[in-house]
Amino acid sequence: MPARPCGPYRPSGTTARSTAIHRRALPLLLIPLSGCSGIQSALDPAGDEAAAIYTLFLVMVVGGALIWLAVVGLLLHAARRREAPWSEKTAGRLIAWGGVAFPVAVLLALLAYAVWLMPAIRPWLAHSAPAARPIEVTGEQFWWRIRYPAAEGMTAFETANELRLPVGARAVFALKAQDVIHSFWIPALGGKMDMIPGRTNTLSLLPTRAGVFRAPCAEFCGASHTLMAFSVVVMEPEDYAAWRRAQAGGNPATGSEGERLFARHGCAGCHGIRGLTETASLGPDLTFFGQRQTVGAGTLANTAENVARFIRNPDKVKPGAKMPAFDMLPDGDIAAMADYLVGLK
Repeated sequence: MPARPCGPYRPSGTTARSTAIHRRALPLLLIPLSGCSGIQSALDPAGDEAAAIYTLFLVMVVGGALIWLAVVGLLLHAARRREAPWSEKTAGRLIAWGGVAFPVAVLLALLAYAVWLMPAIRPWLAHSAPAARPIEVTGEQFWWRIRYPAAEGMTAFETANELRLPVGARAVFALKAQDVIHSFWIPALGGKMDMIPGRTNTLSLLPTRAGVFRAPCAEFCGASHTLMAFSVVVMEPEDYAAWRRAQAGGNPATGSEGERLFARHGCAGCHGIRGLTETASLGPDLTFFGQRQTVGAGTLANTAENVARFIRNPDKVKPGAKMPAFDMLPDGDIAAMADYLVGLK
């Protein structure tokens, strides 16, 4: 038999093809894991309620895996070749214990654990109503109106499409809907709660980690349902207190061309800017608009170009938006207003 030539090992054609397939398949196998973390993941909890839900998820997965393994084990055991058939008594005992008693026992244990964990998922259900004054969140088509109550010498105010909370302090929300049913959900902080017209639902959450998170509407509400989200900024308590104090003063007048055009073209009739305009109730409040993460309730990044695009024709960006198009305005006017709004910080 001839000796194998010396030199680096080169895999055969079949082995090389198999290695290449494995290398291409590995990224595909990792795709599901990308949903286990991030700004909108329930598997990366940043709040007490979310941590309880995550624990329940893990326990349910383990319980389901035990039942699956038991049933598959019974199937493989029953399918084995054997010299003599089972007696009716043996087969009945196997079905009763492995196919009925074990799954029922596991399911009852999971149900009992879920009921026991419920106070951690919905803490105010097990105790009296929370004493803290709630933050009022109203779902509209297709954006979020957020009203902060007066607290500790700080005045009440309204903002839109961005919620700020202090880490380590329990927040209470009064959830409402203006038009159709929406659903309030911050996956990293806790579970969902429907927002129903004519009714106020209460939700309580305790953030445990600072960061920026995404909160989508979890109930189909119309053409732009998938484009309706808000940012949640969880801050250190001292930063949150400073942010709230700054909100009371609003934005000072700048005398800029964009500010003049904002008033001239009637934008203040729908949008309010504290310190500059009267309170407006038709559209989102734009005070400190430049601090927000997104434009159009999570639709676009907050840049001057995207703001100008939204002003020009909102319906093309967000189908069904109630804001009228301003494509009749000169591009220079739209650009000046966009620069002005992005500069409101």
